[in-house]
Amino acid sequence: MSDTERIPVVRLGTGGPEVGVQGFGAMGISEFYGDTDEAAARDTLEAALDAGVTLIDTADIYGRGANEEFLAPFVAAHRDDITLATKFAIVRTDDARYRGVRNDRAYIRQCVEGSLRRLGVDVIDLYYMHRRDPAVPFAESVGAMAELVREGKVKHLGLSEVTGAELREAHAVHPIAAVQSEWSLFSRDVELSAVGAAAELGVAFVPYSPLGRGFLTGSFADAGKDLSGDDFRQYQPRFSGDNAARNAALLEPVHEIAAARGGTAAQIALAWVHQRAQVHGLTVVPIPGTRRRDRLAENAAATRITLDEQELARLEPIAEQVAGDRYPDMSSTSAAREG
Repeated sequence: MSDTERIPVVRLGTGGPEVGVQGFGAMGISEFYGDTDEAAARDTLEAALDAGVTLIDTADIYGRGANEEFLAPFVAAHRDDITLATKFAIVRTDDARYRGVRNDRAYIRQCVEGSLRRLGVDVIDLYYMHRRDPAVPFAESVGAMAELVREGKVKHLGLSEVTGAELREAHAVHPIAAVQSEWSLFSRDVELSAVGAAAELGVAFVPYSPLGRGFLTGSFADAGKDLSGDDFRQYQPRFSGDNAARNAALLEPVHEIAAARGGTAAQIALAWVHQRAQVHGLTVVPIPGTRRRDRLAENAAATRITLDEQELARLEPIAEQVAGDRYPDMSSTSAAREG
């Protein structure tokens, strides 16, 4: 892809904003994946916009607010050109491993005010519930989010890691523009119900970790040794011990297809996500994250790859063979609440 080529545009939900068909996940700029060169990350954001990547995704917990603050100058410089998405619901403490969840009305209102302040904006384009708290009635939580739309603090609503039944329940309270959940060659549990419900309701799907937290790039010959001490992936089951070696072996067809096409494993993995969504009649906007301009261009170029039936058939069995869960604790994911 040359510097002048821009990715196609799609609409998030039936009444949502138009965005580039691939978005930008900003989480890794602030933490979880090792040290960041902030100047390079800012340059990458500018390159993303030049390529037509206009959906910029963050959350209040990324860097415990630091990610939103980092994005604020970029947002201010390009406010009319980007669609800004952030999230609430996950609670963090000084214990780096702790993750709580709150969906009550008071907390939602507290979170939106904090995000507006850190991002330096008057309105958030797309506001997600990051995780579901089963202790709070879902309609009550979505109703509190809908209040933010009526008050002009938020334009569109999204949900993350919900089942198909939960999406239908929420959509009946207020239109949902997008569902964000993990979806990749390594993670396909969303196809159990959420994907079908999204297609039925005209809700867009925003896959996070479409590159399997980097594993699908083929970068980890020995994940246990390749990850630094502050990289959270060293605690993820798929990157640990024998699982890492077993999962790396599953990438053989990805590498072979990439080599035959003169591309990269990451491009094949992203192209698969786009085409899998087409099978379900679904609008999809994956949000791979990167801090490097060259990786941004590589990811964007994947939107122009169309895999043939033979290639898709070779990739089909991978997810069923993956060793290890997505997280050490899967209790807050949609997979844990499926039928």
